[in-house]
Amino acid sequence: MKKLVQTLRNIWTIEELRNKIIITLALVLTYRFGTHIVLPGIDPNKIEEAQKSAQSGGGLLGIFDMFAGGAFSQASILALGIMPYISASIFMQLMTILVPQLQKVQKEGDSGRKKINQWTRYLTVIVTAFQAGAYVAYLNSPGYAEAIMPAYAPYFWFSTVITLTAGTMFVMWLGEKIQDKGLGNGTSIIIMVGILARLPQSLIQEFSAKGERAGGGLLIFLIEIAILIAIILGLIVLVQGVRKIPVNYAKQIIGNRQFGGARQFLPIKVNSAGVMPIIFAQAIMFLPTLVSFTNLDSAQGIVKIFNDHSNTWYMVIYSIMVIGFTFLYTALIFNPKQIAEDLKRNNGFIPGVKPGQPTADYIGSVMDRITLPGAIFLALVGIMPGFAQRLGVTQGFSTFFGGTSLLIMVGVVLDTLQQIETYLLMRQYDGLMKGGRIQGRQTVSTSTI
Repeated sequence: MKKLVQTLRNIWTIEELRNKIIITLALVLTYRFGTHIVLPGIDPNKIEEAQKSAQSGGGLLGIFDMFAGGAFSQASILALGIMPYISASIFMQLMTILVPQLQKVQKEGDSGRKKINQWTRYLTVIVTAFQAGAYVAYLNSPGYAEAIMPAYAPYFWFSTVITLTAGTMFVMWLGEKIQDKGLGNGTSIIIMVGILARLPQSLIQEFSAKGERAGGGLLIFLIEIAILIAIILGLIVLVQGVRKIPVNYAKQIIGNRQFGGARQFLPIKVNSAGVMPIIFAQAIMFLPTLVSFTNLDSAQGIVKIFNDHSNTWYMVIYSIMVIGFTFLYTALIFNPKQIAEDLKRNNGFIPGVKPGQPTADYIGSVMDRITLPGAIFLALVGIMPGFAQRLGVTQGFSTFFGGTSLLIMVGVVLDTLQQIETYLLMRQYDGLMKGGRIQGRQTVSTSTI
């Protein structure tokens, strides 16, 4: 306890770090305030009834609502949240890998990154406009339609599309300000805050549900908390796990000075793909439910299977897709040939492996071997909420036992703690941990989320 108090005191004594924390908290509070402002033309008194009657608890709509911190189901001006920007960023990230012209722009340095960021903003506006139109159609479905004021109905479509587009651009601006003047990755912080906003209510609901049960309901609740902590610890191992490949650099004498000759390591992450395989798999698994989007209760066959996250076939298909997308996305973002060329250019080599193509083949084989267990563990994390539901955990609390929400929270917390630790070490303070430094996701590769 004394160590914790001293660490907090050290953090607060660093003026730059203290200012960044204050700015981040202020921007996050601004975002949370905006999620409670209802769209023009919506009766705030009928929102609660609309939430109960609307079906947004699962599927892709559930993901939207989770990332938006409940703003989606509350018909807020920030209902779409940061998701359109994430979609545009993912698209641009894939295009920079697949399109050679965009690769050249990205390699231009800071100017190239600015161009791609600007194109991403333009694409965000287009994506938001389309999603806003779809959201208006959703608000006109049974449930929310009764909350729309009749006098405002003729203007509702136009004003809502404009408001939602402006709201998403405002959230994107908040994320960029957190990135520039605050602490951590702005987009990731906003997503994490939205996810955590639902945790207190989910905990209360789970505690109430277990409290009503006779015969050890409280003990079951404590066991669930212990299992959740164990899953979080396993996720930390997954996020931080790396395979270190030894690399030697040849000695060079330039003038009277000697360079190189040192032995270093090439860190290969166990989970290089991050949360992207889970997001891709969830999006594709939701497509069959579009067939009967307006009436899921009467859906039969494959549509009903794909809408039930605790269904055995759903979990089997979902796991296979997560494993497949993990290998696919890792192959897109990880280029062993490029790494081998960079090592050769810098007079580096792996002991016992010839430079050039043999080095690329060796790095690729190591990557394949460590990606398989990482993909299997990621698939288990993805289907863990389904197992939790089958074991009697409430739907809201089960989402915190794995899947996108828990993986994002663990990754973002580790990234933020790593930045705080960097500031402490720069000021000659001790780090946050005695037994080694905290490693965030950006140590090897920076993901969109």
